[in-house]
Amino acid sequence: MKKGIHSADYREVVFSDVGADVQWITRSTVKTTRTTEVDGKEYPLYTLDLSSHSHPFFTGKQKFVDSEGRVERFQKKFGSVAKSGE
Repeated sequence: MKKGIHSADYREVVFSDVGADVQWITRSTVKTTRTTEVDGKEYPLYTLDLSSHSHPFFTGKQKFVDSEGRVERFQKKFGSVAKSGE
């Protein structure tokens, strides 16, 4: 690495996915003021709302949520056109 252009604070950090209740330790330069204890050793803690452990694409639990009725409006507007074009 070139001197003076990289963060000097490269250390082990605990990343915690709060949605999946999963934690893992990796090295990072992320800034955080929180800490946690893992196996008797204290680490900086960085919490995530979403990671590959909880993201629907990676877990295979995708859901399509149509809270505004867009699908129904589309089907009303273009449903007859799509059926006649078959």
